[in-house]
Order: sequence, then structure tokens, then C-alpha cells
Amino acid sequence: MKIILRENLENLGEIGDVVEVKNGYARNYLIPRKLAYEANTRNLNQLEAQKKQLDRKIEKDKLHAEKLRDGLEKVSLTIQMKVGEDEKLFGSVTTQMIADELKDKGFDIDRKKIVIPEPIKALGIYTVEMKLHKDVEAKVKVWTVRE
Repeated sequence: MKIILRENLENLGEIGDVVEVKNGYARNYLIPRKLAYEANTRNLNQLEAQKKQLDRKIEKDKLHAEKLRDGLEKVSLTIQMKVGEDEKLFGSVTTQMIADELKDKGFDIDRKKIVIPEPIKALGIYTVEMKLHKDVEAKVKVWTVRE
């Protein structure tokens, strides 16, 4: 049976893909859970219209993310932390701290979009990456200083 996916499914495909699956899998699992719907001519025509709308929305989101990136790359954040011996921080700088500092500067970024490859546990200057869109990334300088 041919179906159209409503959700990204790891073993089948992404939203909007038309895939062939066994009848029982489609009727007993995918369709009742609203993960997919049958691929008939009416639904395929609707899918084409939805894809056009989705493409426009994705392009608009990408342009917004690029503008946001241009603004973010001009920003430098300073985070004050308590310091112990050997200039090591008590705790570490978290994505939530960075998100709060960005909010103070006028940028509303979700902390889940901020990527810190290794925990920041010492004073210094760090470059933190943010995934604003699947094709757009921004880098921000974060200064950790003594409180």
C-alpha cells in the first residue's frame, strides 16, 4: 500500500514522502496513529499544495535565521563566574546562562539551539556555536570572567 508520511519516521522517511509499506502495517499502525495517510489522487494533490507552502515557509525561516546570524555574530557575551584555585570555575557555563545573556542583549534564542562541544570550566574566551536553522549557524564569543 502506498502512503504519505505525516511524521519523520527513522526507517521509512520524512514528512511528505510517499512510501510503499505492507497493508497491515499501514492500516493497523501508521494510519490509526496519524503518522501517515493513504496516497490516493486527492491526498497527493493536497500534498503538492502543502509542499509549496512548506517550501515558502522554510525559505522565510531561513532568511530570518540569516538576519539573526548577522546580528548575533556582532555580539560578545561576558559571563561572570565564581573562581577557585588555578582559575577553575565553580561549576560550568551552561547553555541556559548563554541564552539568558543573549536575552538581555535582545536576542531570544532557545537554549537547545546553543551547542557547547565541551563544558566551559575555566576563565577565557570561547566561541559558542548556535544552530539557528538546518543550513544556518552562528558563532558568538563568550568571555568568562572572575566575579
